[in-house]
Amino acid sequence: MKQRSSEDPQGKEAVVLLGHGSRVPTAGQAMERVAARLRELGTFALVEVCHMSMQEPTLTDALETCAKEGASKVVVVPYFLHEGTHIREDIPEMLREKAAEYPDMTLILGKCLGYDESLVDLVERRAMESLASSDVRCGLSRRRP
Repeated sequence: MKQRSSEDPQGKEAVVLLGHGSRVPTAGQAMERVAARLRELGTFALVEVCHMSMQEPTLTDALETCAKEGASKVVVVPYFLHEGTHIREDIPEMLREKAAEYPDMTLILGKCLGYDESLVDLVERRAMESLASSDVRCGLSRRRP
């Protein structure tokens, strides 16, 4: 990916990864790791993570941080694979409500993860890694990352 400045002429650009949230406390760790790598890349001045429900930080928390850090443009990337109801209805509505609270901040609904050729490679790799696993009738153990 092409490196670009993390600041536009009007101020800082930020990205917020928005996950679903879970009752499992560690469920968002992979998203946190992706955010950490994005921070290392430095494409955006600020990278935050948040969850729709059940976990913190919330979207409100993430946008408050972006505002406090001086972000003028925030891209909210739904950390979802499929374009279901959350992507088509719930998240756009959440962002419209938040936009009223931050009139000086441009809020952009980014694309969900969806299809990408790199995902094909990942699925192939995961399937190949799984071939060494036992048949489900041999007892499933809960996997922990």
